[in-house]
Amino acid sequence: MNATLLSVVLSLFSAVAYAAAAVAQERLASRSSGSGTLGLLGSGGWWSSVGLNASAALLHVVALKYGPLTVVQPLGALTLVAAVPLGARIAGRRVSANEWRGTAYTLAGLSAILVTASGSAPDEVLSVPEALTVAAVTAAAIGLLSRPGARPGLRHATASGFASGVASALTQTVTVAATDRSGPVLSVQVIGVALLVAAFATGGLLLSQTAYRGGLGAPLAVVTLANPMAAAAIGLVLLGERLQGGAAGVLLALAGAGLASWGVVLLSRTAPDRPELPDPLEEHPVAAVLALEPETASAEPALMPRQSDPGHLTSL
Repeated sequence: MNATLLSVVLSLFSAVAYAAAAVAQERLASRSSGSGTLGLLGSGGWWSSVGLNASAALLHVVALKYGPLTVVQPLGALTLVAAVPLGARIAGRRVSANEWRGTAYTLAGLSAILVTASGSAPDEVLSVPEALTVAAVTAAAIGLLSRPGARPGLRHATASGFASGVASALTQTVTVAATDRSGPVLSVQVIGVALLVAAFATGGLLLSQTAYRGGLGAPLAVVTLANPMAAAAIGLVLLGERLQGGAAGVLLALAGAGLASWGVVLLSRTAPDRPELPDPLEEHPVAAVLALEPETASAEPALMPRQSDPGHLTSL
């Protein structure tokens, strides 16, 4: 088995583990939207999702050892393909036609990007100044995306994708630098970049937990799209990776990005199925009466017949 094929197989297992973790996070977030981070730390379900994420991350790290970012990262699209039907099944509903279309478009677009990626075992790594620059730019972008405002779910999902993509790029630097035997295993470069990996990986996990409070499909699609885009940008600009096919390959990659973006739009229009809570006013008639405004109260039938003319008695 050659290095590229091994990285693909490891990426497949990693995607399935990430999908299971995402479904667990989404269900936990929907039940404890107001508990905050401290509340999550006391939840066994949240730690189970962390364990799934850690297992997926370990497989991903090994895959990055044998394959370039432009090959390994787009395979993360399989996380979306596995998570959408898995989440629907656990929730006891069918996957909607809109979710299937959005998933298919996203997968097809990222597959087009994968076709144009070149594949060989990585040998170049980020230098310490490059790693610090990437970390600073990414931290600034995450800060802008995490500010209060409209559509926090999708913005937090984008920030999570950027954080995870950069963490993958930095992880590849740590893995290659620590295993190429050209220097000490625990060099300043390895330790410093490893600390950055821990920070971005943790930040990506917490940001995704916030994003999943509004549902799974659209936020996970945004994470799946933003992650390989951030990692591929680092690979192309700083690590010397290239797209196959020349100008035609670039056009195919751009078309794939557009198709995947349209899939994200479709998924973002899919409202999550939530059980409707009973109306407290319907369960408590007294509260319903007290809640009525004078101008909204409907006319009640009179107990005695009304007289049409107060000056004349009605006949019995």
